[in-house]
Amino acid sequence: MLSTAADRVALASRRILVAEPSTAESTKKLQRSAAANVVCGFCLAGICLLAFSLRLFSVIKYESVIHEFDPYFNYRVTQFLTKEGFYNLWNWFDDRTWYPLGRVIGGTVYPGLIWTAGIMWNVLHFFNIPIHVQEVCVFTAPLFSAFCALTTYFLAKEVRNQGAGLFAALFAASVPSYISRSVAGSYDNEGVAIFALVLVFFLYVKTINTGSLAWATANALSYFYMVASWGGYSFIINLLPIHCLACIFLGRMNSRLYVAYAPFIILGTIEAASIPVVGFNAVLMSEHFGSFLAFGVLHAALGMQYIKHILPAKTYNAAKALALSAGVAFMAVVAVLMVGYVMASPTFGWTGRSLSLLDPTYASKYIPIIASVSEHQPPAWNSYFTDVHILVLLAPLGLIACFRPMTDASLFLILYGVTAVYFSGVMVRLMLVLAPATCCLGGIAADQILNTFCKSIRPEEGSGGWVGLIKTWMDGEESAAQSDSVSVDSRPASSSTSSAPSGKRQKSGKNKYREAAAKEAEASPFNAFNLFGGTKDKLPRDVGIIGALFFFGMLVFYVFHCCWVSAEMYSAPSIVLQSRSPQGGVHVFDDFREAYGWLRHNTHEEAKVASWWDYGYQTTAMANRTVIVDNNTWNNTHIATVGRAMASPEHQAWQIYRDLDVKYVLVVFGGFVGYPSDDINKFLWMVRIGGGVFPDIKEPDYLGERGYTIDDKAGKAMLDCIMYKMSYYRFAEAAQMATGRYGFDRVRNTNIGVTDISLKYFEEVYTTEHWMVRIFEVKDQPSRDVQADTTKKARNTLKRVSPSGKNRTPPVW
Repeated sequence: MLSTAADRVALASRRILVAEPSTAESTKKLQRSAAANVVCGFCLAGICLLAFSLRLFSVIKYESVIHEFDPYFNYRVTQFLTKEGFYNLWNWFDDRTWYPLGRVIGGTVYPGLIWTAGIMWNVLHFFNIPIHVQEVCVFTAPLFSAFCALTTYFLAKEVRNQGAGLFAALFAASVPSYISRSVAGSYDNEGVAIFALVLVFFLYVKTINTGSLAWATANALSYFYMVASWGGYSFIINLLPIHCLACIFLGRMNSRLYVAYAPFIILGTIEAASIPVVGFNAVLMSEHFGSFLAFGVLHAALGMQYIKHILPAKTYNAAKALALSAGVAFMAVVAVLMVGYVMASPTFGWTGRSLSLLDPTYASKYIPIIASVSEHQPPAWNSYFTDVHILVLLAPLGLIACFRPMTDASLFLILYGVTAVYFSGVMVRLMLVLAPATCCLGGIAADQILNTFCKSIRPEEGSGGWVGLIKTWMDGEESAAQSDSVSVDSRPASSSTSSAPSGKRQKSGKNKYREAAAKEAEASPFNAFNLFGGTKDKLPRDVGIIGALFFFGMLVFYVFHCCWVSAEMYSAPSIVLQSRSPQGGVHVFDDFREAYGWLRHNTHEEAKVASWWDYGYQTTAMANRTVIVDNNTWNNTHIATVGRAMASPEHQAWQIYRDLDVKYVLVVFGGFVGYPSDDINKFLWMVRIGGGVFPDIKEPDYLGERGYTIDDKAGKAMLDCIMYKMSYYRFAEAAQMATGRYGFDRVRNTNIGVTDISLKYFEEVYTTEHWMVRIFEVKDQPSRDVQADTTKKARNTLKRVSPSGKNRTPPVW
């Protein structure tokens, strides 16, 4: 106790004098933190601009046009939405597709993308910005790629720190696997679905870290948008239960896990069931059963935990045995009921695509229509380097770093990364799901590596990592000198002065969670390996400088690679093609739009067009004609019927097309210019799909002595089928006039087996400039003078191929 008032006044004065430098230093730190946050904001803005700009090469090199095949259906539905409104979309019966069956659009489409573009179009027109709906559709994916970069930043920041978030955002903005489905014009579901996927994961991790019911509600709403956008939502509804069960069995169960998982399952299931295309599948399909299992196990575990706290040890053991016995009996009954329900389905309650993921050989054995799609094939090893580049190296390091510390959030990211790697190895399309995982893991690894180098370069300022180093450098050397001038004797006094009130203040839940994670990191067995260079052993300064320069060089190389891939590999729309001549010139192949334009302006509005299902969406959207099959592929028998017609002799094919009320047949042929994705190269899939329904179609009949060929060694059924005749009708003479090689196919690099092809039941009505699309009319009656008709058509074609009367080589695709 102080004896006099003078002593108390002197002590108070000394405390004030000691506290003044501390207050000034705190103010300085706040200023540095605010400045660093501003810099971080500018970095994020630049990353978003980079994400948007990288996806504009398709518009710059070509034009503002919808790409690929599926986007044309989405574009057509969006047009209907903007004209008829949201309500009428649910009741729209489209009689232009799957003739004569039709299609109920509202009940068979994931409407998230269409809602998004429709809302943006209405908002723009509300502010009197007259923009066509096609432009909104073209730029939707690049816009949401910027949003995806932001959500990736928040996800990585929530798992680790701000530095990891910035790197993850940079990677997400430019990773090629995501660019492949989000360039301008790629108006497909994945353009917004990947953003929704990352948003769900971020909000789930945020709820795990905070235990906030508000964040859990936001997570359920984001899941609703994800379900409405893409069928890949099943990945979420299976990954989250895996994480929940992992937390339970690893002893990490707590109230935050319950708040994050239980409301999500209840609200998310109700929301998913409200989407017509999903409906009661949200509770009846085997894909969702895992989420309900984890929901029950979580409640049972929490119930046992509660009983343990309120009962004595002996009573608890008896109650535990009773509860386990009852639980096992109940689960056995449920398992029997589920097995009986699942066994009633030929696919055990799973969809064909889901079974293809669990068993990569399933589609090739039982569902050839799934196996025929190129994006459903396993990826080549080199595609990982092309699509994720240096993240192939950084992601494994980030995966290891997630064990220091092992938090609930980092455990989720570990499970996400491992499962995404597996699924991407089964189906190349799921490289999209892998991209955000590798970006987050790579961001964590990059942050750790750069922190190690920064600690070696400026050890006195590197304790806060490279972000903290930037904060210090922003404040300048003068502030550092001022902070060093603070008296060492004053620090204990100031800390003792400030410790009294701080000791009384309750710590927030988030701070407690981070402190527990830090303690766990110290006790982690991975610390024994001193991964990425710990605080104990620092690298030499020169090594740190060289390492930092090499690391930034890798980042620059990554960005250049992403720019090149975006410009050269993923920006070309399938509807318009380009090729370069040996002299460096560019030749444009616009045959598809030429053919669809001819159909639109030269055929009756009620005419039916038959083609392979790949071109159904484009024919309906661009030619505005009724098609027999399209890319929805919901009716395997209908597609098999078209495949059977393509694989049949002319007379039999004519009868099938007449029964389907087909007026025109469209085939894609690339032998004239070297376009490999033509119907001849897809023909074996037509045979397999058709043969899966109609036993008279047998694949061995179409194979020759050397397998699948189109030369004189081809199978007899191959040479007689209508697909062969339509593709090579009058081709031999045209190839002779154009290239000097009679009947030479540039794709197959061989001469065709039959050159004098004549048609009796079909008549050629249009062939595009480069022979890439050929249209034939189905005759009401067979021709009487086939030879005269063929000769006349041949003369007209030769004049078109060589108008100057001299041989000229057509451009090669």
